[in-house]
Amino acid sequence: MSNDKSNDASNGAPIPQRNNPAELVKNGSPFDVILWIIALALLIGASLANQYLPQYWATASDVWVRIGVIAACIIVAIGLIYATHQGKGFVRLLKDSRIELRRVTWPTKQETITTSWQVLVVVIVTSIVLWCFDYVLGMLIKLFIG
Repeated sequence: MSNDKSNDASNGAPIPQRNNPAELVKNGSPFDVILWIIALALLIGASLANQYLPQYWATASDVWVRIGVIAACIIVAIGLIYATHQGKGFVRLLKDSRIELRRVTWPTKQETITTSWQVLVVVIVTSIVLWCFDYVLGMLIKLFIG
């Protein structure tokens, strides 16, 4: 944590900061490519397991076995993706996003209601104006075409 004075908008608690917000993105290793290929193969296998697995494995005729196989394939694929450099970067992005969301000052219920009514009025007025333009242009085209 740095000595930055950023606080949570709701309760004023200090928010953890990274020392270097502009970090260099490192390239993945060739091992990452292998992990991505295996993960994609598992995800494709999970999508095909329900249809083709019972033909090759008699136990898979039970729906719960197929659900288990599909869930296992997806979980292992997510684990393999997390093991890559890009996967760890994505998890870090999610953590940083959560920190940023705590900094947001959310509008009150009254502000939300007021803004919603303003948007609704603008949409109605705009639709009426566009309908009028369409009607006038339609009349002009009928006048010229006959």
